[in-house]
Amino acid sequence: MSGVMETDAKQLLNHSLESLTWVGRQRAVLLHKLDLWTVGDLLFGFPRDYQDISDERVIAQLDEGELQSVRAVVAEVSSAGGRFGKGRVSILVGDESGHLRATWFNQPFMQSKFEVGQLLLLTAKPKMRGMMWEMSHPQVVWLGSEEATEEPRKLLPVYSLTEGISQYHMRRMAANVVEEFGNVPEEVFSEALLAKYHLLPIHEALRAIHLPEDQESLALARRRFIFQELFILQLAVSIRRVQQQKTLSPALPVSAKINARIQRLLPFELTESQDKVVREVLADMALDRPMNRLLQGDVGSGKTIVALYAILVAVAHGHQAALMVPTEILARQHAETLAELLKASRVRFAVLAGGTSKRERTEILEKLAAGELDVIIGTHAIIQESVRFKNLALVVVDEQHKFGVKQRAALRQDDHSPHYLVMTATPIPRTLTMTLFGDLDISSLRELPVGRQPVNTYLVDPEKQEAWWCFVRDRLREGRQAFVVAPLIDESETVVAPSVSQAFEQLTNGELEAFRIGLLHGRMSPAEKQQAMDDFRSGETQVLVSTSVIEVGVDVPNASVMAVSGGERFGLAQLHQLRGRVGRGGHPGYCGVLIGEVSEKGRERLQAFADSTDGFALAELDFKLRGPGDLFSTQQHGLPPLYLADLQRDRDVLEEARREAQLLVAADPGLIHEAHLKLRRQMLVRYGKALNLGDVG
Repeated sequence: MSGVMETDAKQLLNHSLESLTWVGRQRAVLLHKLDLWTVGDLLFGFPRDYQDISDERVIAQLDEGELQSVRAVVAEVSSAGGRFGKGRVSILVGDESGHLRATWFNQPFMQSKFEVGQLLLLTAKPKMRGMMWEMSHPQVVWLGSEEATEEPRKLLPVYSLTEGISQYHMRRMAANVVEEFGNVPEEVFSEALLAKYHLLPIHEALRAIHLPEDQESLALARRRFIFQELFILQLAVSIRRVQQQKTLSPALPVSAKINARIQRLLPFELTESQDKVVREVLADMALDRPMNRLLQGDVGSGKTIVALYAILVAVAHGHQAALMVPTEILARQHAETLAELLKASRVRFAVLAGGTSKRERTEILEKLAAGELDVIIGTHAIIQESVRFKNLALVVVDEQHKFGVKQRAALRQDDHSPHYLVMTATPIPRTLTMTLFGDLDISSLRELPVGRQPVNTYLVDPEKQEAWWCFVRDRLREGRQAFVVAPLIDESETVVAPSVSQAFEQLTNGELEAFRIGLLHGRMSPAEKQQAMDDFRSGETQVLVSTSVIEVGVDVPNASVMAVSGGERFGLAQLHQLRGRVGRGGHPGYCGVLIGEVSEKGRERLQAFADSTDGFALAELDFKLRGPGDLFSTQQHGLPPLYLADLQRDRDVLEEARREAQLLVAADPGLIHEAHLKLRRQMLVRYGKALNLGDVG
């Protein structure tokens, strides 16, 4: 019986908008531009905002500068012409207490919207002009004869519009769809769960989100749908974890002999933090199910050594390992690091990247397939179909936020999967680890290795820049090297920010003209980039002017100075990454953030960066100030965007949704119980493709 009801509900919600008499074909075509095609689309096309008209007064009781509404009749409509169709449209309205003038500038089309005798609700911050109140560009509600006699709603929904459809018509259509179809959608939550989390039933929530009586009812409706949105996401993440555990991986236990051989290769003892994380990684790899672990560590905390440990365990068991990185520069850097650390071993490795020659690539692919290479280091090039491994057992993904979920999983092989260790030097706020990385176990490195030098950070205002460059010259004369980073490659007519080309020319002919300067940016060929890095690493160039392409992985121990031009254009996490490129040798590091015109909030943000070297604290602050988009966007990970939920604002709801989703998946891993089928269908429609879930049953 429930299946029949579900089918009926689905059919009703799939009705085309053209079939509704109060929409019609002409208006339906306009709604298509808003991606509204069916009854369900309109019913779940929630307002983007709400207009609070609770402070409604008669004209004589208005106060200047406060948002207020007046209900008045149009007494006069006039316009004053201007050039190119611009000008001013004014209406004079009145109620029993007086008159008010409403004015719109450069919107001549407004004149046709008003007629003498119309009853309007105008909302704005009024000003007294001479002896009359004025509203500039007020929000307008055209009140029909029926609405004029009704008690007005205190909150008016504001919908996304397209040309040809007004807010008035959108509100009427939304109200109609709620009245006619608001009871059609079936409830996906049990009564017990609704009560447990104080959630409105679906029918009440739909009415309250389109037609809220007050702020309280609106808040309850939004909470219901935010919980549902986050709950479906957490179901998907939890089931992805379950599916990962169903595949087989080679068990790679570490014997005392293997451990001793690895320890002999390391030039230093592990920190306590590294030792703890290594034990977590080795415990995962000893099992015959795939490790899926995220290693987040502050800049310079020694993640590479943890990755090397895991790689050597795989090789010791006769298996292959892959290290995937976002840039060829970073791939070459890792290769040099491994070459130094493994010079006393027989581990065979190679680099595969976009700049690899055709002949060399063919040779590498043949050796990989034959098992004659133990480790491959590369960019996206190693996840192409032509790349075949003989017995891949471990994939290490460095700077994982540059890769999406599907790219992370691209090296899985049929029912067998390698172990996965994904790493980031940009610590991830807890809210995001529960969403974008909820399918991974988390390890954290907070302790810096012995010998890492502190980096002194300064904000350099324009009047202090001469002194800053003098300081940089002194460090260069001492034999140190410097990075100079700018946000753009070339000057832009639309973006006010420093460019690499501008900085290179200025420094070459000005502040640093006595020194050898190199250039590095994303439009250079792989060979040119590598040459620029080689010249800087060898000391051939003393200063490297670059975009943020050097923000991850670049390790030049002699570089002790970092100058970031246009610092206000970078996020805190990115600035922290850039700062981490210096102070990596035996000399103190210095980071100067050169700032131009910056708001008070912008300065506070940059000062917070200068005052803290804790990447975890800065990541949380960046998330608070900028939201998730600038750190790890859902689109970057292949996930559809959230509609109502805000990962920062709704953290408490996320915690509740996550806890409940995990309980449900633990009880019904395939969501095959009849009571869970509707949730299962929603989850697969929303996240099945993005998270490679297939049929969870």
